[in-house]
Amino acid sequence: MSELIKESVGNKLEKLGVWIDNVTVEKEEGNTFLRIALDADFIIPLNTVVMATRIINPLLDKLDIDLDNYILDVYAKEKGDVQSE
Repeated sequence: MSELIKESVGNKLEKLGVWIDNVTVEKEEGNTFLRIALDADFIIPLNTVVMATRIINPLLDKLDIDLDNYILDVYAKEKGDVQSE
């Protein structure tokens, strides 16, 4: 499923400077989450995650994903501790 999603999104996130790093499906408290981690060469701001979600969501709707009801969770990959100077 990860490769299918990455292929479907293709270079559509390129204008935001981000890409899909990882796709996982996890169950928590009776809910199924489709989690998509974004990565970039910079710390990804929240508004970029929102814009990426708006690009990814309709593409997922067109795919034949073998998941019944799921919650989409798009997030930025953690970059570690940010040191201020």
